[in-house]
Amino acid sequence: MFTTGFKFFFGLFAAFCVAALAYGYTTGGNHVGPLSLGWKGGVGDHIGYGLLVALAAVSLTISLVLVSFRDADAAAQAHLQNLAEVMTDQPVTASFWPVVASFGVGAAAVGLVLHPMVFVLGLTLVTLSLVEWTMDAWADRATGDAAANRELRNRIMAPIEIPVVGALAVGVIVLAASRILLTVSQLEAVAVAGVVAALILGGAWVYAARPGLGRRLVRILGMVGALLLLVGGVLAAVAGERDFGHHTDETHEESGEPNGGEHGG
Repeated sequence: MFTTGFKFFFGLFAAFCVAALAYGYTTGGNHVGPLSLGWKGGVGDHIGYGLLVALAAVSLTISLVLVSFRDADAAAQAHLQNLAEVMTDQPVTASFWPVVASFGVGAAAVGLVLHPMVFVLGLTLVTLSLVEWTMDAWADRATGDAAANRELRNRIMAPIEIPVVGALAVGVIVLAASRILLTVSQLEAVAVAGVVAALILGGAWVYAARPGLGRRLVRILGMVGALLLLVGGVLAAVAGERDFGHHTDETHEESGEPNGGEHGG
């Protein structure tokens, strides 16, 4: 009996195979080249064809692994091990790192076209997300107690997360703010800095005056502000800095004389 996971990934395998054949023949493949992986004839565009074939191979491998382990189904494992009762699945905690990783992949893809800074930022987010996501998955299965798992994870990762994330946050904020201030005009830069400072001061005052303000609201506002700052920094980096050219006297430039007064002292 084929499992649900096997059906899904084997369907992806079949779809990628059809896509590879269609792409190979429509980009110059001849005879049975796309069918024989290039052994008998050309396959057309090598990069696109190779990418689709690689995706098909990965999908086939995952489907075989899933059907071998029966999608990690507890009932199937209990039947194979001749256990009297079905083992319960260990609940996992919700994690936002997959969303951060997806954003990092998108930023890296956009950065290949727009700006190297965006590409590096995307790779940094992906790397950070993979490490954090891996530790979350490990901690969820460390013990049977969710509170103990959370405490164990924090004991290992907190000494690393706090300084690293703090340094990255400060670096990203400074870099994004500098890109924005260097892109707009001089007066606009002063206005932007003043408005942002006023918003930060006002938000801190409101939070201090209303201690009962929900932490969830504060987190949401902080994430929205950080996202707006990040997007603004990326757009400013793509637009480039404003013109800082100094206008000098053409006569002095041609003669090579320094830009001093017309009469000597």
